[in-house]
Amino acid sequence: MGCCNSASSAAQSSKREWKPLEDRSCTDLPWLLIFLLFCIGMGFICGFSVATGAAARLVSGYDSYGNICGQKNAELESVPNSGMDHTHRKYVFFLDPCNLDLINRKIKSEALCVAACPRQELKTLSDVQKFAEMNGSALCHYKLKPSEYTSSKASSLCPKLPVPASAPIPFFHRCAPVNISCYAKFAEALITFVSDNSVLHRLISGVMASKEIILGLCLLSLVLSMILMVIIRYISRVLVWIVTILVILGSLGGTGVLWWLYAKQRKSPKETIIPEQLQIAEDNLRALLIYAISATVFTVILFLIMLFMRKRIALTIALFHVAGKVFIHLPLLVFQPFWTFFALVLFWAYWIMTLLFLGTTGSAVKNDQGFVEFRVSGPLQYMWWYHVVGLIWISEFILACQQMTVAGAVVTYYFTRDKRNLPFTPILASVNRLVRYHLGTVAKGSFIITLVKIPRMILMYIHSQLKGKENACARCMLKSCICCLWCLEKCLNYLNQNAYTATAINSTNFCTSAKDAFVILVENALRVAAINTVGDFMLFLGKVLIVCSTGLAGIMLLNYQQDYTVWVLPLIIVCLFAFLVAHCFLSIYEMVVDVLFLCFAIDTKYNDGSPGREFYMDKVLMEFVENSRKAMKEAGKGGAADARELKPMLKKR
Repeated sequence: MGCCNSASSAAQSSKREWKPLEDRSCTDLPWLLIFLLFCIGMGFICGFSVATGAAARLVSGYDSYGNICGQKNAELESVPNSGMDHTHRKYVFFLDPCNLDLINRKIKSEALCVAACPRQELKTLSDVQKFAEMNGSALCHYKLKPSEYTSSKASSLCPKLPVPASAPIPFFHRCAPVNISCYAKFAEALITFVSDNSVLHRLISGVMASKEIILGLCLLSLVLSMILMVIIRYISRVLVWIVTILVILGSLGGTGVLWWLYAKQRKSPKETIIPEQLQIAEDNLRALLIYAISATVFTVILFLIMLFMRKRIALTIALFHVAGKVFIHLPLLVFQPFWTFFALVLFWAYWIMTLLFLGTTGSAVKNDQGFVEFRVSGPLQYMWWYHVVGLIWISEFILACQQMTVAGAVVTYYFTRDKRNLPFTPILASVNRLVRYHLGTVAKGSFIITLVKIPRMILMYIHSQLKGKENACARCMLKSCICCLWCLEKCLNYLNQNAYTATAINSTNFCTSAKDAFVILVENALRVAAINTVGDFMLFLGKVLIVCSTGLAGIMLLNYQQDYTVWVLPLIIVCLFAFLVAHCFLSIYEMVVDVLFLCFAIDTKYNDGSPGREFYMDKVLMEFVENSRKAMKEAGKGGAADARELKPMLKKR
């Protein structure tokens, strides 16, 4: 971390007007040190697993007696057949590769080190003997010579017949069956609609035959997402009002239909109804009346809310319009999700590799079948808990870095009066400020999310393990706790994002920034509600539009593909990818709008447009402020009434 300059003295600060982006200093430095120590612990786990030989056992594989394939081994105490020289036997071969343990997710079969994997199916023991003689690869137990493969005692010491054709897995030296029918049990456990292997084969063949179409449709969703962001920029005024009007009309239409159905049912002659169905008809009529009344109350409340929040909707329109300009001046914001996704993929790959190392580390012990497994004993056996916490915390840290980077870039754009004086690359400037000053704040915010996620994941795990065993009360309590923790996590995520914006503006620590952000959100609750309802709903419709457009194009293209009959799976893959891409792009747009709102709130409080206190905001937002003041003057409440709703995040310095 770069050296941080100390802030100005309190006396000097009190005499000076508030100005954003000043007085940079390191925030939450102790939390940065804690996070670095935690990462060092993650590195220790990886180093420990590699140093104890787990890397060799993972990559080269080992047999059921603790011998690592492809090298000379040391003898293990009280373990027969250990300490063998497998220099020329580089591959792990399972005698019964299709004997799968779905609960523990492993192969319940004896493993041997062999010189070569059988590339063709071996139907008889004579075929196994010929394969051993021709390739020098003995597929039966070590104590059995190839000449004894056809004897009576060979049936229990040789692989289960027929031996499926297999090929070594790249880099991991395991003989894996070429025919995926061996893993049909796993597929059935994951894909419930697969009832036979032929369906699974057709699905996979459909994906392979349409890989070019899938790739093209994925690129189409990417292009549509970028086009939609441009469209929102230019038609934001019309689009928000269209969405608002459609919601009101939909509510009015639904209410009208319910009352129409109620009137129709009430006027229908009851003499034609048989006595047994008369009570049912009356119950349905009563239910229709309740639904119609509820819909009417909902529609009236919705209409009053829209009427009361019409000016806040105007602010949402202005913010969306300015957000479009932000993407024009900061085009690298569009690519921000890609860098975040790339960083997450690299970390997840490291995490999975270390987890595999942990699965093969430790001391050799015998399991119930008499085969050797490697397990860690003592306090070190809980290292994987530490590793799981690291997965959550570091993943949240990477996502928080993206939020802080976007917030810093947008704040720089907003509080630069002359946009021609923007830094050459505001994104890189924001990254520089993040690394120099605010990594501790990001570490603290991501840790708070981790504290909420871990209990929720534990409760979800308990719920899955007790599924069908717990009573109704326990099931209800578990689901309620999971739901409450999920809601708390969402609220904290939103508060954290606004806290990062406050930190980017004022360079305060996380707690101060979170408190200031919370105060301004509460004091501007109506405007926040308008932005988060109308704006989020509009962006959700944008995601639906992209998914539907990509899905429709996929149906039209896949309908003419005659190489296979089942194209449901390719279409599902395309639609999921389209939603993911649309979510990544539009979530950045949503984040920019939230940052702009906080900047607008502070700007309105500290500046009034007079000489020396000019606004930083865009002309579109200035028009909104002027219109609000005119409306307040006409109502006889004074020009500054609307501004009173916008409170400062910090006391004026």
